[in-house]
Amino acid sequence: MANDFRSARFWAAELIEPALHDGARAVDATMGNGQDTLWLCQHVGEGGRVYAFDVQPEAVARTRERLEAAGVADRTELHCTGHENMASVVPEPVDVVMFNLGWLPGAEHAVTTRVETTLLAVDAALGLLKPDGLLTICVYPGHAEGMRELEALTRWAEALDPRRYDAMIRHYMNQPNDPPRLIAVKRKRTKADRPH
Repeated sequence: MANDFRSARFWAAELIEPALHDGARAVDATMGNGQDTLWLCQHVGEGGRVYAFDVQPEAVARTRERLEAAGVADRTELHCTGHENMASVVPEPVDVVMFNLGWLPGAEHAVTTRVETTLLAVDAALGLLKPDGLLTICVYPGHAEGMRELEALTRWAEALDPRRYDAMIRHYMNQPNDPPRLIAVKRKRTKADRPH
């Protein structure tokens, strides 16, 4: 059997899946065509909730169609707004947040995530995470804005308080064309999180 290292999106799912359960709360910070939103809906169960964000109405419409076809639309709230607004929209702590940066597949590449709003969004995501919660960010450095995002997010993750968070990056070291990187952050459970 072949041993394939797979991709950043696969690594993100591999990390997040054990944190999901029936009743879990999740955020898809970059809805796109809804593949991650659907995957999260399938893993939070009937009692779960997924909050998904995208600035493009086309992305929201495609995602809604995908979720309705799969029979899980009632598990979601789809928001046509930037992911930097998630803290004012999501009303509860969450188990996981997924980012898949870049542009909407099949749409104009001029519309892409931007480092300024992405940094606001990852800070908002940290504020929503439950203890032991996970944040994954797939970054695509193969275009100029993606490289800016990678550089800024790497500095951001390196600066996180190690008493509160574990942060890592996973990537290919010898592949051409700058394949996607995965940045992952786990919120540690501290004494303050334990019941008194």
